[in-house]
Amino acid sequence: MKKYEHLIYSAVGLVALLLLLVAFNYLASTASARADLTEGNLYTLSGGTKKILRGLGSPVTLKLYVSQGEAVPVQLRSFAQRVEDLVREFQAASNGNLRVQRYNPQPDSDEEDAAQLDGIEPQQLVSGEQFYLGVAVSQLERKQAIAAITPQRERLLEYDLVRAIARVGAAERPKIGLMAGLPVSGERFNPFTRQSSEPWVLANELRREFEVQEVPMSAKEIDKDVNVLLLIHPRDPQPPTEYALDQFVMRGGKLIVFVDPYAYFDQSMPQMPGMPQQASSSSLPLLFKAWGVEMDPGKVIADVVFGSGGGPNYTPTVLSLNRTAFSRDDVVTGSIETLLYAFGGAFQVKPVEGLRVTELVKSSPESMLVDSANATRRGDEATKGFQPSGKSLPLALRLTGKFKTAFAEGLKEKDEPIAGTPALRESPAENSVILVADVDLLADGAAVDVQEVFGRKIVVPSNGNLAFAVGMVEQFAAGNELVSLRSRAAAFRPLTVVRELEAEAQKQYFGRIQSLEDELQKTTAKLQELQKAQGGPGGTSAQILSPEQQTELDRFRKTVAETRLALKEVRRNLRQDAESLVFWTKVANIALMPLLVALFGLSVALLRKRRTA
Repeated sequence: MKKYEHLIYSAVGLVALLLLLVAFNYLASTASARADLTEGNLYTLSGGTKKILRGLGSPVTLKLYVSQGEAVPVQLRSFAQRVEDLVREFQAASNGNLRVQRYNPQPDSDEEDAAQLDGIEPQQLVSGEQFYLGVAVSQLERKQAIAAITPQRERLLEYDLVRAIARVGAAERPKIGLMAGLPVSGERFNPFTRQSSEPWVLANELRREFEVQEVPMSAKEIDKDVNVLLLIHPRDPQPPTEYALDQFVMRGGKLIVFVDPYAYFDQSMPQMPGMPQQASSSSLPLLFKAWGVEMDPGKVIADVVFGSGGGPNYTPTVLSLNRTAFSRDDVVTGSIETLLYAFGGAFQVKPVEGLRVTELVKSSPESMLVDSANATRRGDEATKGFQPSGKSLPLALRLTGKFKTAFAEGLKEKDEPIAGTPALRESPAENSVILVADVDLLADGAAVDVQEVFGRKIVVPSNGNLAFAVGMVEQFAAGNELVSLRSRAAAFRPLTVVRELEAEAQKQYFGRIQSLEDELQKTTAKLQELQKAQGGPGGTSAQILSPEQQTELDRFRKTVAETRLALKEVRRNLRQDAESLVFWTKVANIALMPLLVALFGLSVALLRKRRTA
């Protein structure tokens, strides 16, 4: 017996340890404590989301449609699992008012029919098979669907889900105000053009999602039932109008303002025959000053990184912005990939006590402000004399905090303050205002492509302009909880700095190109003077040049040829350096890590071999 005593003790100890582990796992599974150790807190809900979920007055049903099977790629299966994990976090935070139902819509099944009835759209896989990943949220007769959840929108997944839940919980559509100095809603008859115009696509999109109330530009008061106001191109605003906007913000109204130093799509007829049309400008001088914001109405932003076109059509004042220009932490810009920003301005911000500034859209450091008179220049003429500021400038920003009135001394009439103004001197709670320094991005000509198919007009967004504008209104109209919601971290992180590195490589060439162009211009001018003296093009009489003058003429011709050749060489080197930078960046990101792992493995193998020897 003593011979097997140690074996018995060992077996009993293993059984006891197993029972302890089972008991510990059972107790841990019943505990509600959670710890999110992921980078970026992928599984931590924001305060606004928790407040909405806990405030659900009656049960809300969330149907999660996700396809399963070996045909689904591993990346999509991992993403679908993250979606399910987030939905479970929603359910845990809802105090039992969010009921989650999960479906696997196999081909030709009842679940697939249910998915299609709920508005879930199939996504096409490379293999040709269809994959479902979507959500349908319902409460009573109200229903909202996220037709297709994609990895590209993972950063905004929490926002999309909680927005759908908040929408089904609202019995009525949100009401917004539209105050425009342009015919955004269309016009029956324009006395200047003697034509009528259709509403902008922006106006149609807003009416589809919200109840829109027109507010005249001359309004002296904003209706109390308007909580979100979209202000577009306020040309020459009068103090009573700015006062109405001021008091709207003071009482907690959410304001979105689009101003522009050069409204390309709003050009007035010339006062004198033969003169070109003049683009209008807009601003809010009194309110901007009170908020610590400046926008020069005579300057537009030029950016050699985001400039559009190429060669003689290159236009640095028409910016094709990509994701590197947007704040990825804000839900308004978190999913925007492209933005056409044409002849827009930039803000200068001097922080005011009580207000915080968030840059939603910014230029690259290789940008500068140019006169509006030169806004439409192209090619070499547009970049001649270009001197980048070396710092990014905000093109769109969000002001958050407690606003103070811009009319501390009251609204004046004939230099006399009007009694009872201002009614409100400071907002009682924190509020938000969004400012954008471009109006043209909202126009149909910049935002959409209109195609005619079988006699029907099909509107196709050509960039993220409309999504940018509608997203602002949607976020403000959803309530304070969604206004404070930030975008989540994404598990997938693509390369986003290549364009910035290219711009950094261009810096050393700007001065060289400019000096060569100046030298070429001076030498060409001197050459033309000597040719005139010789009786060449433009000369009135032929003269005999001295040997010294002829030598100087030949030297100038040679200098012109050499300068042009050097200019071509510098530009060729610029292109080669940019291409080389992209190549080596890809090599570093793709091949560097496997190479380091291989070197580490070889080092370990050699070390073990030496120890063995």
